[in-house]
Amino acid sequence: MATKNLGRGINALIPDINEKISDARIDEIKINMIEVNPYQPRREFDENDMNELIDSIRAKGIIQPITVRVLDEGYQLIAGERRLRASKSLNLSTIPAYIIDVDSDKDIIEIALIENIQREDLNPIDEALGYSLLMNKYKIKQDVIAKKVGKKRSTVTNSLRLLKLPPEIQNSLSSQKITSGHARALLSVENKRKMMNLWQRIILDELSVRETEKLVKKINSPKKDKSYGNTKKEVDYHLKKIENDLQIKFGTKVEIKEKNKKGKIQIAFYSSDDLERLLKLFENIMDE
Repeated sequence: MATKNLGRGINALIPDINEKISDARIDEIKINMIEVNPYQPRREFDENDMNELIDSIRAKGIIQPITVRVLDEGYQLIAGERRLRASKSLNLSTIPAYIIDVDSDKDIIEIALIENIQREDLNPIDEALGYSLLMNKYKIKQDVIAKKVGKKRSTVTNSLRLLKLPPEIQNSLSSQKITSGHARALLSVENKRKMMNLWQRIILDELSVRETEKLVKKINSPKKDKSYGNTKKEVDYHLKKIENDLQIKFGTKVEIKEKNKKGKIQIAFYSSDDLERLLKLFENIMDE
């Protein structure tokens, strides 16, 4: 493939890209000479999306080149890991690539992060981790980061706040079980136990962001609104999740009854064969 000058795609990534990158070009390079990017901001690769990309490349080829830098022997990927993975799955031997000259790891992180954000390829947690890496390791201020990625500083600040959530909630945000709106509402709940209970309720009851925000107000103002408080009718959604998990595991109805930090677990069976099945299941669990 003939060498070309760098197109608008990479120039759009960083405003002062011309000061950092010289003699950029597009070329066809061997896939087996490319090593992965250790600073890849994207951690999650959805299987369905990957299959769609593989089918697209199979039918139309690589439309958008990946981005690499030259090493002593071969190249290092800067951006385009999904396209590289898909090409490997198709056993392609070469791939089109922007070949750019950058010496700084900071520049590599910036380019990888910005390209992913512009392509909307990052989930909210991966995006926040990218900002955090630039801030904490390379001491880049939030307003500078915001300018580079073309967003308001408040947007970057709110993104970074997501990293204050417990790991379980971060994982559910990464896997799209909840949205960024849900996550921001949960951040307003100061009591961690109540936060976790509300998080479970969001998932189990498929609450909207607006419904979640209303519950957060009730949680934070229990004296003003007694419809959500420490009453006997309050549902403990943490126990509800445990019930659901046990029902899936045992294949039957499970009830957890709790009072004053004590209680019992009731596991239902509906025939002698059903009871025998459960007993064998318990024996297998005990043998593990």
